[in-house]
Amino acid sequence: MTLIKILPDWFLPESQATSESVYLNRRRFMKKAGLGSLSIMGLLAGCQTLEEKKAIVKQKLLDDRLKAITTSRNLAFTLDRPITDEYSAAIYTNFYEFSGDKDVWEKVGKFQPHPWTVEVSGLVANPQKFAIEDLIAKMPIEERLYRHRCVEAWAMAVPWIGFPLKRLIELVEPKANATHVKFTTFFRPEQARRQILQSEPWPYTEGLTIKEAMNDLAFMAVGIYGHELPKQHGAPIRLVLPWKYGYKSIKSIVNIEFSDRQPATFWNTRIPQEYDFLANVNPNIPHPRWSQASEKMLGTGDRYATQMYNGYASYVSNLY
Repeated sequence: MTLIKILPDWFLPESQATSESVYLNRRRFMKKAGLGSLSIMGLLAGCQTLEEKKAIVKQKLLDDRLKAITTSRNLAFTLDRPITDEYSAAIYTNFYEFSGDKDVWEKVGKFQPHPWTVEVSGLVANPQKFAIEDLIAKMPIEERLYRHRCVEAWAMAVPWIGFPLKRLIELVEPKANATHVKFTTFFRPEQARRQILQSEPWPYTEGLTIKEAMNDLAFMAVGIYGHELPKQHGAPIRLVLPWKYGYKSIKSIVNIEFSDRQPATFWNTRIPQEYDFLANVNPNIPHPRWSQASEKMLGTGDRYATQMYNGYASYVSNLY
């Protein structure tokens, strides 16, 4: 392993930055027009160039004061395609608590990911409740380059920062009769507007068999692109399962519970005919409303043939 310090893909050298005079002229114009610095949606709608849009997203990430994370990259995990630029990954995300569209980054302003605790409960010998900082301090933090495949047939390739889920499982010592792991996210309707909808099975839940959870690929992410997770990516801690469709990678986790039965999960409860419990990437099984034979990369629009288990068959095919 080598020690690295990652600069976000949206990082611009000073030579490419907008000049101060141009910036100040824009500020004067916006002030006269009655636009505040936080009117992001209006700003984005008025942008003329991709560079200006990227600058707005960059500023939003800076405003969130995400702490840099310097760690080592696990070289066992490599990519067959370029890393997706951070701008593209930041503005095109699913987080159903905040939006049914891909504009999540504009709607997470009220969400507070600090302070945060994660409780591990159920059929374990050593149940615990961790402040997120204490949990991170106990775990071997590393960076992994993973492909990410959404059930909607878009994809990205990103540098997650976190720790293997199995290290947390070993710490709490599951009992012999524990067969499944249930993950639950927050329930804060005052911060996540879609949670007001009583017709939905809130809070969001997901689940794995304990064998899946112990697999080397199962990863708990606390960062991305060299810094803490932005809110739209599931701050402060989320699950990453690169061989499964993205809806299994639950965001903003507050509880991990071990049980002796398969748990109910959000999408499998809501639309079971379209979203199964396993959700393994499989190009041979189409979604009821579209093909899964290929995927489109965020940012570039490049098309790739979908691989069985998203290309991770050597790690997980023995589980099924």
